[in-house]
Amino acid sequence: MSKAMSQSEPNGVLIVRKHAGVTSHDIVNRIRRLYGTRRVGHTGTLDPMATGVLVVLIGRAAKASEYLTSDSKRYRARLRLGLTTDTEDTTGTVLTTSQALPTFAELEAVLPQFRGKIQQIPPMYSALKVGGKKLVDLARQGQTVERQAREIEIFELSATPTEASSDYILDVKCSGGTYIRTLCADIGSALGCGGAMAALERTETGGFPIEIAHTVAEIEEMSTEERQALLIPTEELFRHLPSVSLPTFYERLCRSGCEIYLKKIGTSLPVGSRVRICTQEGEFFALGEVREYENGLAVKAMKTFCLE
Repeated sequence: MSKAMSQSEPNGVLIVRKHAGVTSHDIVNRIRRLYGTRRVGHTGTLDPMATGVLVVLIGRAAKASEYLTSDSKRYRARLRLGLTTDTEDTTGTVLTTSQALPTFAELEAVLPQFRGKIQQIPPMYSALKVGGKKLVDLARQGQTVERQAREIEIFELSATPTEASSDYILDVKCSGGTYIRTLCADIGSALGCGGAMAALERTETGGFPIEIAHTVAEIEEMSTEERQALLIPTEELFRHLPSVSLPTFYERLCRSGCEIYLKKIGTSLPVGSRVRICTQEGEFFALGEVREYENGLAVKAMKTFCLE
């Protein structure tokens, strides 16, 4: 792609409010048509039944997905007690039912064991791969394979009763990689009655709240200029990282693939630090990392997002 074409292509982060009944990839396809570019990706897949915040990356921002760390996420989930299913949510085949429903006090009593760092076994109905095959594909073939438990962290977890004695609303803040379906199933198991997820809304991810999200239907009604105005600069994906501003001479060297020694620019950062590399005017253009080189510590661009 030529420099002129790349500069005219839309670039940035779009916060979409996903609706139920579609896949995250379905959303991406619709955004491709609306913004007139094939270069569209997303972070943090949501299942078809789930709604809420989906971070969509457009243009050169799509290259950022592989460098994003596992940010914390917030969810509102509807926990249904008294049943288990093969998918751990209410879209699956019911395996067991129970009429012995716990009280709200009994539910609250087991929640502390799910707060903090805990071990979670990924569900069979997930995109994780074992032996090169997706677990969900194996599950649809009627197979169940052993999965290794993974450490996740639940930062906040609370429950609120609903009009149904079997249902509760869970408010969850958790680390990336957490399966809320599995959390619901595990809570049900701890209570001895079984549990499944009946609904899920992601209310925040990567620091982007649902309040700034727009539905695809809303975006479709906008003009080209209005859609462009929705795009958040790619730099916002890395706003938690320290920034390094380079004088013009070193900026050119960095854009050419050279490492920039920290002592040359009067900066001190530990090995392994990831940084936002900016021009001397403070404009972000690349994601970099500090590494040890023959002549000392230096920062080098890992991925350039803005052309000269």
